[in-house]
Amino acid sequence: MESLIEIRDLTFGYDSIPVLERVSLDILDRDYVLVIGPNGGGKTTLLKLIMGIVRPWSGSIRLREGLEGRLGYVPQFSSFNKNFPITAREMVLTGCIDGKNYFRRYGSQDRDRANRILDKMGLYELRRRNVNDLSGGQIQRVLIARALVAEPEVLLLDEPTTSVDITSRATILDLIGELNEQMAVVVVTHDPTPFAPVYRHLACLNRHLYYHGREGLDATVMEKVYGCPVELLGHGIPHTLLTDH
Repeated sequence: MESLIEIRDLTFGYDSIPVLERVSLDILDRDYVLVIGPNGGGKTTLLKLIMGIVRPWSGSIRLREGLEGRLGYVPQFSSFNKNFPITAREMVLTGCIDGKNYFRRYGSQDRDRANRILDKMGLYELRRRNVNDLSGGQIQRVLIARALVAEPEVLLLDEPTTSVDITSRATILDLIGELNEQMAVVVVTHDPTPFAPVYRHLACLNRHLYYHGREGLDATVMEKVYGCPVELLGHGIPHTLLTDH
């Protein structure tokens, strides 16, 4: 199967300190890739490199022809300024902006598309509400809607279930599963357990890529990634992250 995104020998860092070293990874059509690893392991940096927000020191990122501009990015909820004076629909409309059209006005097609996505996300009735009046789960769905308004083929999500309540987390997980029927999904998370029943490929990242595959991990690999013994507690959720635990 042809890769949508092909990453080869990727190296990058900040202030001469490497964060990622010689990382190679493929993202396939309608893939569901779970990227796990400790804080500071380079997970968010990997998404920024794929998006072109930062450029690699060495190595390459090749997008399949026609994929340029068809990447949707949902940043961490904690990085979003909740006090910014903007409505939910205005926030979604910002997803229509790219590097080539910073100053253009939104057209009727943009507004119609934003309304359709807000309706699909169960947010249409809240479209005129200021984002600082929304709950954490509602804001997370607004951020996902902003990424979807550009009609991406790959959706990149950074910690999408962090800082939301259990009910909102379940809603977001169901939503990501539905979206995966239409597009590839890459999820960065420090808590892989909720995603365990649904991911297709698992990438274990801590500066180096220690594992990328479909099968369950063994505890040895997890200890290399996290630098200490790891025990995953499923709390009754069927999961396959570790082959024997």
